[in-house]
Amino acid sequence: MSVVWETLELHTAQPFGIARWTHSVYPRTFVTFTQGGLTGRGEAAPNAFYGETRGTVEAVLPLLQGALQDPWDWEGLQRALQARMPHDHPSVKCALEMAALEWCALRAGVPVWRLLGLSPATLPESSYTVSLGELDRMRADAREAVGRGHKVLKVKLGTERDEAILSALREEVPEVTLRVDANAAWTRSQARRMLDVLDAARVELLEQPLAAGDLEGHAALRAVSKVPVVADESLHHVRDVVALAGAFDGVNLKLAKLGGPLQALQALRLARAHHMQVMIGCMIESSLGISAAAHLAGLCDWADLDGALLLADDPFGGLAWQAGQLAQPAGLGWGVQRLEMQRLGSATP
Repeated sequence: MSVVWETLELHTAQPFGIARWTHSVYPRTFVTFTQGGLTGRGEAAPNAFYGETRGTVEAVLPLLQGALQDPWDWEGLQRALQARMPHDHPSVKCALEMAALEWCALRAGVPVWRLLGLSPATLPESSYTVSLGELDRMRADAREAVGRGHKVLKVKLGTERDEAILSALREEVPEVTLRVDANAAWTRSQARRMLDVLDAARVELLEQPLAAGDLEGHAALRAVSKVPVVADESLHHVRDVVALAGAFDGVNLKLAKLGGPLQALQALRLARAHHMQVMIGCMIESSLGISAAAHLAGLCDWADLDGALLLADDPFGGLAWQAGQLAQPAGLGWGVQRLEMQRLGSATP
């Protein structure tokens, strides 16, 4: 039995901007668990907003790898991870859980979604993100995405020029579905002013308009909004779902921030029990991480799984995309294969 990992620096095709930052390089750590001739794989996609960086991932993996002993004992894995790190490092926990699940699926000879007892399903069409930048570039990005067949765009906002951005994009691509993500950057007054703009632009949903901890503000906004208000940055743990039910119409589930596919599945079922809508989302990730999320997408109302589509150097292949329409992974395990490529910034214990 062995657990090893390597970190690759993945690059977006162009700089990717949100309200908090703009980056073009994303370190991602790939974990492999090997036992009995089979290897399960997972991806750690750290995000500084949730307290993780490449450095923290590489520092804690030696401390957490010992939690993965019996890949079939998923509850035991969670207990061991929690005992070592109760509240932190969700992307590392995600990578280890992914590796355990794929190993079991390979042993059983099935895709992970079938291992989990889920039904085959047509996945909701994924949005494609128009990241925050100069208006001319955002217009060009939207136009090019639609030209490639994307029918749902998610627009990153969080500036004083948001009204102009949204109006310009609606003019540029009048026929597509638009979603808006402010990444927790709006004030309460700004959010209230933008509601009429969202309505005029026929926006489908509004993601995380206010600061993560402002549940009161989100509840008040939700009460007057004509579009669903969806939590992202406000959701850090499965247990947060109950508290968010009174403030949001839905939640955006990302495996890397919740600690893995099984944790996301728990959050999804908890959200449904509280009559919430569900989006399956992602970080900037390779097709390995996106595939893991896609295994749950058939249970969700919305998908935002474009992370690998934004990359210039995805190290995995095998997902079947038709613009924003992703087929449910059909291969064994996660259903993706490692591609031969130059390895940048690698580190193996």
